[in-house]
Amino acid sequence: MSQTTEATPAPGASLTHRQILTVLSGLMLGMFLAALDQMIVSSAMKTIADQLHGQTLQAWATTAYLITATVTTPLYGKLSDIYGRKPMYLAAISFFLLGSLLSGIATSMYELAAFRAVQGLGAGGLMSLAFAIMADMTSPRERSKYSAYFMAVFGSASVLGPVVGGLFAGLDTFAGVTGWRWVFLVNVPIALIALLVVGRVLNVPHQRVDHRIDFLGALSLTVGLVPLLIVAEQGREWGWASAMSLAMYAIGVLGLVAFVFVERRMGDEALLPLRMFGNHTFALGNTVNFVLGIGMFGGMVSIPLYLQIVKGVSPTVSGLMLLPMTFGIISATAISGRVTAKTGRYKLFPIIGSALMAIALFLFSTIGTDTPAGLVMVYMFVMGAGLGQCMQTLLVAIQNDAEPRDMGVATSSATFFRNIGGTVGTAVFLSILFSTVGDKIAEGLRSAMQTEAFKVALAQNPEFAKSLQAGGGSGVDINNTEFLNHLDPVLARPFLDGFSGAIDLVFMTGGIVMVAAFVLVWFLREKPLSTRSGLERVADAEAVAV
Repeated sequence: MSQTTEATPAPGASLTHRQILTVLSGLMLGMFLAALDQMIVSSAMKTIADQLHGQTLQAWATTAYLITATVTTPLYGKLSDIYGRKPMYLAAISFFLLGSLLSGIATSMYELAAFRAVQGLGAGGLMSLAFAIMADMTSPRERSKYSAYFMAVFGSASVLGPVVGGLFAGLDTFAGVTGWRWVFLVNVPIALIALLVVGRVLNVPHQRVDHRIDFLGALSLTVGLVPLLIVAEQGREWGWASAMSLAMYAIGVLGLVAFVFVERRMGDEALLPLRMFGNHTFALGNTVNFVLGIGMFGGMVSIPLYLQIVKGVSPTVSGLMLLPMTFGIISATAISGRVTAKTGRYKLFPIIGSALMAIALFLFSTIGTDTPAGLVMVYMFVMGAGLGQCMQTLLVAIQNDAEPRDMGVATSSATFFRNIGGTVGTAVFLSILFSTVGDKIAEGLRSAMQTEAFKVALAQNPEFAKSLQAGGGSGVDINNTEFLNHLDPVLARPFLDGFSGAIDLVFMTGGIVMVAAFVLVWFLREKPLSTRSGLERVADAEAVAV
């Protein structure tokens, strides 16, 4: 009987440290899947895009994943309130497993985007449900101590992901399969282990909350988001004021208006109950999460591209060079978590964090083709230190001010708004990059052609000279940038400078966005952190009702 009690605590009871760690072992495996995938794909995407001949289409693979992860995040919160956290967590892992298998056999960038969307169906639950379960088991103040375990997962994934992703991306084949495909296939054994462990240890009491599922809200949100993201990606080719772009704007706006109408009609059963936006901490905290997502993903997408295209390092080396950012995230989270647990104060951390992220992005906007790699890595640490002080702190603030019945939605909302921001940031920033890089390269080529060294190098490379004559510089296909690795450095220089200049513009835009986050977070009201866990608060509410 004692073993059963240890494995499945009584409803309303406070869990022991040992029970919490037992459940954490299952949660961390699920979170490791999502975190590892993000880091692996980030470091390998340049190679994947080259192999699938879709460098300018790579935003599709990222935004498709983020769209499905974003839309399903609040659905997982609602469904877990009805059916329990465990079955929904197992479902999330299963979707992620299927998406990984399909992504590993993709033959085009568009196929990869579709299969990454399946992965996103699972990713939407892996993060949000893990945090919701932690909210069930621990109080907001105590939760800060356990954030170190989650950061250990993110840290491990951040260290292993870029290295493993770079290693596979750098291999022609492994076990008879093209190297980059293992970037996705490596998830399969991890997901299978996660299914076994979660099925065995995730035994947390469940108090069923009957909900109607707001599928119409999810559909209208999708109709609102997808056209706007499509035009963000394709607008540079269609023309921002073209008939197709205007149609996408109209459909997107109508979808978002319909979403608000549906949510108002659904009341408490809405995907995102509108009454919750009357809570100052919920509304402002998630606004900051949205802006944070834009800046965070904009930086994390652009840094590997700079390292691999401009600096010419391999995917593996690129992954290793991201380690300072990882160390910044881990150290900042650990320090802020300890201070919060000890003092109960937290507002200062997102203020400092957003300021550091803004500073880091502005510093990144000054880097060029000849910037020392060591200096770039220092900027990465500053970026990570800022990010580590924002993510967990904002989540704890939102959970602390939410009613027990809203814990699932409140928790998923933080991931939801951060993912929406990330989706918008990825689409818009990559659109900025690839809509400006062509002009910057052409400008660099016109300037270089006036120099004697470039003329001599061009004469020694007649095939390359022929490709330039095809369109005054536009004859070179930047959908596959591998040619830069074998090109005469003199001829490659205008391309490297062009990419560097376009990426600098992306970083500058991200810095301006993070200034907005810094201003907003000052208005966050700091409320005392509760010392009661989610399960205990539910029991308290039931006792009062009786």
